[in-house]
Amino acid sequence: MHGHHGSPFKLAVSAEMLFLDRPFVERVRRIHELGFGVEIWDWTRKDIAALAATGADFTSMTGYVSGNLTEPEGIAALLASAKESLAVAERLGCPCLNLHGTGLDDKGLPVRPVERVTGRMWLAAYKTLAELARLGQRAGKTFLLENLNTAVDHPGVPFAKAADTLALVEAVGSPYLRMNLDLYHAQIGEGNLIELIRRAGPAIGEIQVADAPGRREPGTGEINYPAIARALHEMGYQGVVGLEGWASGEPETALRRFREAFSIAP
Repeated sequence: MHGHHGSPFKLAVSAEMLFLDRPFVERVRRIHELGFGVEIWDWTRKDIAALAATGADFTSMTGYVSGNLTEPEGIAALLASAKESLAVAERLGCPCLNLHGTGLDDKGLPVRPVERVTGRMWLAAYKTLAELARLGQRAGKTFLLENLNTAVDHPGVPFAKAADTLALVEAVGSPYLRMNLDLYHAQIGEGNLIELIRRAGPAIGEIQVADAPGRREPGTGEINYPAIARALHEMGYQGVVGLEGWASGEPETALRRFREAFSIAP
């Protein structure tokens, strides 16, 4: 579906953040009708059979239920729930499963906040991610490690910056573990987005977007998304660009703005 509606990317939308007045399955159906891929978070509270029956193109979903990358019991929980998540991804035909530096609660806050990330934690995270990549390889699915901002939305999350997720992904060196480079989070945490994209290059498995401040659709804040779209296009990126943001007004209008920002003029 590359190139649909003038975009060289595969455009997807988080069903968790748009059409909030509708039941979840209806949100998924509407996003699919509008020609976008669909992203979901926690699958444990969803009717997987009903979601599969929509025929939607699921591009990513949360790849774990509990656990973390660094503590022995947390690692065991993470790997067990990743296996369950892989089975659900198979039912939905979803190729990518999303991970974070640690388990998050329903408000996006770390279940166990971390003040300081130690060398031992880096090594443990590397080993856990290498194991997740092996699980992904066996299942034919890719795990994506997402950067988060700690200033506004996710204080206390370890390995939160894009520089951290990139270091871990490059260390593991598997095509079954890549970055979910969230540019909203990166703008708050690091900035210099076009250089960041170029530096990450082939480590990128997905780009997620929302404008900053406010986490709404492109064109509502300070990020120059048309310039970012051109930079991605020049790099030869053809993967998923997912809108993970709220609508500033009507959802359809927000989606039109998103599509326009990621359309490349000939």
